[in-house]
Amino acid sequence: MMQVVQLLRGAVRHAGSRPPCSVEQLISAVRGISSSCTDTDHPKVLITGGLGQLGVGLAKLLRRRFGKNNVILSDIRKPPSHVYHNGPFIFSDILDYKNLREIVVNNNISWLVHYSAVLSAVGENNVSLAKEVNITGLHNILDIATEHGLRVFVPSTIGAFGPSSPRDPTPDLCVQRPRTIYGVSKVHAELMGEYYHHRYGLDFRCLRYPGIISADSQPGGGTTDYAVQIFHAAVKTGHFECNLRSDTRLPMMYIDDCLRATLEFLESPADSLVNRTYNINAISFTPHDLTQEIRKVLPDLKVTYNVDPMRQAIADSWPMALEDSAARLDWSWKHEYDLPELVQTMLTHITMSNQLAQAN
Repeated sequence: MMQVVQLLRGAVRHAGSRPPCSVEQLISAVRGISSSCTDTDHPKVLITGGLGQLGVGLAKLLRRRFGKNNVILSDIRKPPSHVYHNGPFIFSDILDYKNLREIVVNNNISWLVHYSAVLSAVGENNVSLAKEVNITGLHNILDIATEHGLRVFVPSTIGAFGPSSPRDPTPDLCVQRPRTIYGVSKVHAELMGEYYHHRYGLDFRCLRYPGIISADSQPGGGTTDYAVQIFHAAVKTGHFECNLRSDTRLPMMYIDDCLRATLEFLESPADSLVNRTYNINAISFTPHDLTQEIRKVLPDLKVTYNVDPMRQAIADSWPMALEDSAARLDWSWKHEYDLPELVQTMLTHITMSNQLAQAN
């Protein structure tokens, strides 16, 4: 009997920061039966909205960490060939509760990364779709994650703040009165996730992303899209028409920093997290700043301005910088890419991609 007790104590001791083992799992371990609660096991991850700007890159990072077959990418669209062949991909509609529940159960999912969303500019043009995807879809995610004891990550955004929020910098906790359906839905997500955490014990985690800049994927209809589009235009045509004013300062981040932050946050022990929603910050710049930095490499770049009133109004209500000292203190967040490194990396990636495309 003493041997059994010692084995049970040992199993509890080694559980660490993973979700608690059930009695059945502990009994299975004592009996020598294979159990899902071992030190060598990795989480089984489902990524929704996986064909957006961040999903494919996060899947690649997580697969390197946890193994190719432990990360399932999902979306409602057919994936490109290279995505399909790089690891598990399935159809998943977050508005279909039964389908989503079956995926979680059939694949023994333990972490759920919820990237499905309608972004800021697109949402303003289709409010009903944004409400359905960003709010109803979120409710399905939270209910299923709670039912099955998942760790769930839902990104938030600089768009969760509004014109009455402090803008430079914007702290983790302050007035949040966004003026877009995207921002409203993200405040809703933050509050619902925190409610589910306190009410039901859900391991909910949320990061407020700045504008994300990446070379491998096209922007998806957000207000910060210009900061990706300008690089492609600079390499291909040497001319870019910007839809924001030249002095519009917004917080930005290179995608590698964003994905690394997400992984580090997901892996952080729950008891190290004072908050469930954190700001993360890297750099802030204006279209003029970015243009000047690109011209150090491509001096002939021509930039003109044709301001989109809707996008400009959105940008003017958003933070100029995010205050992220809590993330740096609680789970040691630190960005690596400043503006010169970001520009050099983006131009190198896009130039090489274009050369390969021409060669083929």
